[in-house]
Amino acid sequence: MTFERNYTYEALNSIGRGAYGTVYRAKDKKTGTDVALKKVYVPLNENGVPVNMLREITLLRQLNASDHPNIVRLLDVCYGQQVEKELLMYLVFEFVEQDLATYIEKNPKGFSTDHIRNLSREILNGVDFLHGNRVVHRDLKPQNLLVTSDGHIKLADFGLARTYDCSMKLTSVVVTLWYRAPEVLLGLTYATPVDIWSIGCIIYELFSLKPLFCGTTEGDQLSKIFRIIGKPLEEEWPEETVSIKWSSFDVINQVKINHLSPNIDETAENLIKRMLIFNPKNRVTASDALNDPFFTEEPLNV
Repeated sequence: MTFERNYTYEALNSIGRGAYGTVYRAKDKKTGTDVALKKVYVPLNENGVPVNMLREITLLRQLNASDHPNIVRLLDVCYGQQVEKELLMYLVFEFVEQDLATYIEKNPKGFSTDHIRNLSREILNGVDFLHGNRVVHRDLKPQNLLVTSDGHIKLADFGLARTYDCSMKLTSVVVTLWYRAPEVLLGLTYATPVDIWSIGCIIYELFSLKPLFCGTTEGDQLSKIFRIIGKPLEEEWPEETVSIKWSSFDVINQVKINHLSPNIDETAENLIKRMLIFNPKNRVTASDALNDPFFTEEPLNV
């Protein structure tokens, strides 16, 4: 399979499949370099491609113009055939060898605190850049964080995620609730703090090598969250929430983060707690998190 435009791409093999399309490892026949090619279907309206999607593509190109080291680069956008009321589109990204989920699986003995600090800093650097450009990722999880061959982080699946799935998943892992903030689970409006919540979950996972909250439904996910961060006060419960009641949750045998994963040092635990706060307005921002003692103090446990 080849795709003609300014470049010619030859698909080598499928490296991921999702609800909205397939990711291929492909070769740019002009340069001989490998690329990641995501095939997506864009819904059309009476005027063609929706204006909001065109804006998102423009924004994605603008973000890539900054060449941020922790953002995966979009190299090209190719348009294919129209199928009924959908347009076939190919998004061409730089190829990165693996995602963070795979990277964790390949390191069953875990990581040093210093290595976790470096990975976490790069995740936050990328998210701070997105937030500074008024972009909310909305789906941060290990499958959407890519790790280069020399161990650096690249954020993927951002910007266009609000209009259609443009994920760079390199595994077949199904989308889960595990990294979603409470306001998303409760069906409320949300902003940049949803990404901070997800990062807190991911930093914990880098220490423990397993997810922190493994719920099966929205309600079950919230129960597991409250068992660790505590149940919010009744006056903190959002009035807009009608389908899930504050009274339906009972926290029994609350567990502390450092008891679940004893190898988490105190500064890392404190940072995670600043991220995993029920009220999104009280969560630390990405820029403030980068100045947290976890990153600024001399590491004691490496």
